[in-house]
Amino acid sequence: MTVPGYRDEPAEPWDPSAPADPGEAEDFLRQCYTANQRLGPVEPRLAIVRAQIAATGTYVHTTEELAYGAKLAWRNASRCIGRLYWRSLVVLDRRRARTADEIFSLLVNHLQTAGEGQIRPVISVFAPAQPGQPYARVWNEQLIRYAGYRGADGCPVGDSRQEQFTAAMRGYGWRGKGEQFDVLPLAIETPNEGVRLYELPERAIREVPLTHPEYGWFAELGLRWHAVPAISNMRLTVGGVHYPLAPFNGWYLGTEIGARNLADADRYDMLPVVAARLGLDTSRESTLWRDRALLELNVAVLHSFEKAGIKMSDHHTESRRFLKHLSNEEKAGRRVPADWTWIVPPMSGGITPVFHRYYDEMDLRPAFYLDEEASALARDGCPVRRTH
Repeated sequence: MTVPGYRDEPAEPWDPSAPADPGEAEDFLRQCYTANQRLGPVEPRLAIVRAQIAATGTYVHTTEELAYGAKLAWRNASRCIGRLYWRSLVVLDRRRARTADEIFSLLVNHLQTAGEGQIRPVISVFAPAQPGQPYARVWNEQLIRYAGYRGADGCPVGDSRQEQFTAAMRGYGWRGKGEQFDVLPLAIETPNEGVRLYELPERAIREVPLTHPEYGWFAELGLRWHAVPAISNMRLTVGGVHYPLAPFNGWYLGTEIGARNLADADRYDMLPVVAARLGLDTSRESTLWRDRALLELNVAVLHSFEKAGIKMSDHHTESRRFLKHLSNEEKAGRRVPADWTWIVPPMSGGITPVFHRYYDEMDLRPAFYLDEEASALARDGCPVRRTH
């Protein structure tokens, strides 16, 4: 049996015109009130929610319900290896914000809250979608992403995967510097204002210049990366209510930067550059020059973040922590959904403990979903005609 959202199985399409599912609402509320006895009995609350759904097609979460639902969505995130800390998620209730200016100000606050001192897991939850009504959203896949261009010689500059989105933002009037690490503007769309672009201020962008503990030449590559990975285009669903704008972050796993963002051929493609500076034989694959360059690139990432005092985890440590999470959940009588293809790190997978086992594939709610429309928008930067 295939599970929506796993591997090549598409997630179930979301119908924004559909009312909240009373059954899903009841399941969540019973779970919430059982886990949080201080909230009192659930039956009076269920009566109110049923009446609200019958009258309006949806209902309004209390602040406590929203906070618990967001934490459960993280606990249920099958592709995240860092779920041991799900209870520590800082939940910012931003449901009153309506204008693009208000939303942008609160997104800046999110980045500052998450990035000051040690990185903290934070989610900002904005207004939910109302059945059949347009809703606010951010087009960008993350609050901080670097632009991608083609230089005069046709060679890529910056993040190649962002070329189409960058071109679309330039079509809206944005002008980047054409450099390797230009932070893209936020494209914020609201029902009353359409899409507006906002440049993030420097105070919201904490970056780390990359150096190597042994090779002085590494600093000459001019590499850097930002400290807060805040996903901004996934839909949070809690008890049948959908939140299309709910950006959230944890802290980086070193391999996300060193083995993917900077190493992937369709991103920064730095392995040939690093291999050349190391003097490696790149004439054939059997010299394992890619592996050796990848290792040093990841050493530089971990070294640089540690030197800057910014929280980051390595894939060996986080793998052991994930097994601790599995143990904790087993003791609590809960199964843990996990996608092996994401839990196993993109380097040295076979020597991490998460490699040598299978995981349960389940679509548990509350949850985060990446809708096809949101994915296409973050890739192409083109508005999609809505049918509601």
